[in-house]
Amino acid sequence: MLNPAQVRAITLDLDDTLWPILPTLERAEARLQSWLDAEAPATADQWRAPEYRRALRAEVNRDHAAHAHDMSHLRREMIALALRRAGDDAALAEPAFEVFFAARQCVECYADALPALERLAARYPLVSLSNGNADLHRVGLGAHFKAQVSAREAGVAKPDPRIFSLAAEAAGVAPHQVLHIGDDALLDVLGALDAGMQTVWVNRERQHWAHAPRQPHLTVADLHQLCTALALPA
Repeated sequence: MLNPAQVRAITLDLDDTLWPILPTLERAEARLQSWLDAEAPATADQWRAPEYRRALRAEVNRDHAAHAHDMSHLRREMIALALRRAGDDAALAEPAFEVFFAARQCVECYADALPALERLAARYPLVSLSNGNADLHRVGLGAHFKAQVSAREAGVAKPDPRIFSLAAEAAGVAPHQVLHIGDDALLDVLGALDAGMQTVWVNRERQHWAHAPRQPHLTVADLHQLCTALALPA
């Protein structure tokens, strides 16, 4: 059961917690495809096939396992490999990545996200904690957060307890004083529990909890419910 009196700071996952990630990535892929069509047609013809991209991703993930926590590195390498395979200039990998990365920051938040962030930030220091490569300032949410911690910067990814400890340090509190909020049962909830934090599972899709007897301290369908549970002013 959640103990609000113990909470001194909040860490928040981003993708699928504040915004849906699939449509964001689909738009970014479409923007990259258009850029490749114009700048690297041979690569574009191959890149268009989802199965080709899946094979590239698997190869890059295997060959760059030491960078598994760094989504930006893996994406750059994937684009560079595609360019080389097609006989295009591999130097185009960086501008191509920037096209994708800029589009990846164009998120559409869930309806409850912005009002909830305002209410949460009015009481607690907020720290984002993500395995992804969203940039809070480019997304437009940086003003609500004290800090952002990413797997790329930390060198490890959720559910590793070390990244949760880094987020607690960024918030200026001990792990047991942190409430971590996220949508992923394994990466967010179990990871935060292992780090000694209280946890909130944001279960927008009404999924079954499959990790009993371990449980989140609170399960909510959206962030409005969380704000109510914390007795935050509307």
